[in-house]
Amino acid sequence: MVYTMEFSVALDVFEQYPDLAIGVIIATGIENTAANPEIAECLRRAEEQVRTTLDAENSREHPHIAALQAVHRSFGSNPNKFPPSAQALVKRVLKGGALPSINPLVDIYNIISLRYIVCAGAEDIDACEGDIRLAFAEGTESFLPLGENIEDPPTKGELVYKDDKGVICRKLNWREGDRTKITDSTKQAVVVIEGFAPFSQEDLRKATDELAGMLLQFCHAETRQEILTGEHTSCTVR
Repeated sequence: MVYTMEFSVALDVFEQYPDLAIGVIIATGIENTAANPEIAECLRRAEEQVRTTLDAENSREHPHIAALQAVHRSFGSNPNKFPPSAQALVKRVLKGGALPSINPLVDIYNIISLRYIVCAGAEDIDACEGDIRLAFAEGTESFLPLGENIEDPPTKGELVYKDDKGVICRKLNWREGDRTKITDSTKQAVVVIEGFAPFSQEDLRKATDELAGMLLQFCHAETRQEILTGEHTSCTVR
C-alpha cells in the first residue's frame, strides 16, 4: 500500500503570522554525491555579495534579519543566542570564513539563503514518518539535534517543523534534526524557504524558482513547487 505524505502549516501559525508564505520544493531523483566546482563557485559569489552589501556591525538591521529576529522573539526565543539560519550564515561569512561544502543540495540552499537573506532548509523525505507540519510545539516532542546523541526537546509554543515521530527542525530553521538530515544518499527531499514580511511573495517565488533550477542543473532532480499561505495551507509531498 502506498501512503500519501502531506506538508502543512498549522492554521494558528497563519493566525499569528498572516503575511507568512512558505516556498516548498519537492525534489525527487536527486543525485547528491559528486562535488561540483560550479556549485562551489556560486557559493563563493554569494558570500562575496554578502560581504559587499553588509557588515558585521549593521547586519542585524537588514530588513529580513530584523524580521526574523522579531518572529523568534514572538515565540519566546532569543535570536542572538539561537540565531535563525540566515543570520548565522551571514555572521559566519562576515567573519571572513568560507562556508564548507556539505553536499550539493545543502550547498544549493545555502547559496539561495545568502542571495536573498532568507532561511532555507531541507529534510530527507524517506527519513520522515507520517505528515510534515510547521506548528507550535507542544513541548513533549522528541528531538535529536544534528550530530548529537542527547535529546534536546523544544519548549512549549516554540515554532518547529515536525512529523509523526517528533521534531525535525527547531525554532523554525535554527537547528536541524539528525534523523531527517540531508546526506549524500538522499534521493527525495522537501526543501523550504521561509517568507516572512518584508520578503515578498514575488521574491519568494523567484528564490524558489532559482533553487529548483539549480537542483535540476546540478542534481538532475525532478521538482514540484508550491507556495503555502493562509489560503493554501498544505500540499502533497508524495
